[in-house]
Amino acid sequence: MIDETTGALPVEGMPAARVLDEIRALRAADRPTHGGRLFAYVYDPGVAGLDELAQAAYAESAHVNGLDPTAFPSLLAMENALVGAAARLLGGGPGTSAPDVVGSVTSGGTESLILAVKAARDARPDLTEPRIVVPVSGHAAFAKAAHYLRVALDPVPVDPVTLRPVVADVAAAIRPETMLVVASAPSYAHGVIDPVAEIAAVAAAAGVRCHVDACFGGWTLPWLRRLGAPVPPFDFAVPGVTSISVDLHKYAYAPKGVSVLLHRDPGLRAPQFFAYADWPGYTMVNPVIASTRSGGPIAAAYATLRHLGEDGYLRLAAVTRDAVAGLADAVRAVDGLRLLAEPESTVVCFTADDPGLDLFVLVDELTARGWHTQPQLAYAGLPASVHLTVTAAVAPRVAEFGPALAEAAAAARAAGPVVLPPELLALAGSLTPEALTPDLIGGLAAGLGLGAGPAPDRMAAVNTLLQAAPVRLRERLLVEFVGLLQRPTW
Repeated sequence: MIDETTGALPVEGMPAARVLDEIRALRAADRPTHGGRLFAYVYDPGVAGLDELAQAAYAESAHVNGLDPTAFPSLLAMENALVGAAARLLGGGPGTSAPDVVGSVTSGGTESLILAVKAARDARPDLTEPRIVVPVSGHAAFAKAAHYLRVALDPVPVDPVTLRPVVADVAAAIRPETMLVVASAPSYAHGVIDPVAEIAAVAAAAGVRCHVDACFGGWTLPWLRRLGAPVPPFDFAVPGVTSISVDLHKYAYAPKGVSVLLHRDPGLRAPQFFAYADWPGYTMVNPVIASTRSGGPIAAAYATLRHLGEDGYLRLAAVTRDAVAGLADAVRAVDGLRLLAEPESTVVCFTADDPGLDLFVLVDELTARGWHTQPQLAYAGLPASVHLTVTAAVAPRVAEFGPALAEAAAAARAAGPVVLPPELLALAGSLTPEALTPDLIGGLAAGLGLGAGPAPDRMAAVNTLLQAAPVRLRERLLVEFVGLLQRPTW
């Protein structure tokens, strides 16, 4: 653990070996990033030697600065190669209907989406109140982009059965002030692919850009298609798709954080750049949000793609496809559980139809058995659910997951649903974010076992309270709860 008497900056420097031992001790409390038991946040291909290769490549370029491509041509070459690989995989490049695709490497999907919104906004300086149309299943980073960039967000509901937006609803949401329409391929929460071709068509008919968010699983979709999966059109082969984002630190299995934002042609990308010369220093020109960028993640991604190659990604996609099928069968085998969507990408998402089976308790029971899943709260008529992001490393664990899920479900039924005090539920349902006081927040947090230090092992009570709260209050509570965890070590 961190020595609280010295913190990160001791009076006298410490030996390297001791510092590394401290970091390893801290890491022991983390969720496992390898081994196929963590169904969110990390992407493990289970390929021997890949970590060591990526770490070595990272070290080679860790101190190279992407701020100036003329000073560090190695980084420019690798970045261009990554953009070219992503463009070719997603229907662009020579010999396609989108031969002039260009792009940029960003730090992750959120930055890619913010830049897609920025490019669309800045291309329409005539709009005093620009707007974007986003299905409610679109990633929350679009709401973040709208907030940061002062753009209005027009959410479109999804069909409760298909979990996709209805195209007519998307078309109806487009206004004269709309400058971007969004589709997901696939959506994060449920892993389903929006009707991209139809959405792009209505956007094009209105003269509006269409961005396809393929950050989450878009890298895998072309390989699944090659394996015979019925993947619908979603990339630059679709007329009207003007930009696509895809994360390489997800199913391209590169270390974090590397994403690629692609535009159909250079003119569409131009507003993404920021340039400034009205000061006495160097003329700043940035294609992405950051100025200084470490070359480490780019070099690591380059090494990963070069090492795995097309044959490697095809093999990993096949292994992942089989793992998804096995996990889905495991869910179907447990009475009271139901797949929220039939898997069509790399996600298994399920809910509970049995009122005696509390999903949040089930998640805690799985965690106690070494399986780390992601609970999703009920929203706008959609039930609470459990999200499993499936990677190739999960495949060897599939046979173990079925019995563990059955045991966890039995334990959750025996424990019964979480029962919060009626007055607490009433408070959660009636409070406004503005009514929260430090004392009230502290009392709520203490009652739920939250405070300075790591979160409690069991989170069912916290999730139950959050689900009872209206959306705006839920957001404020999460901000406050996370704020309690993030305090400086003096």
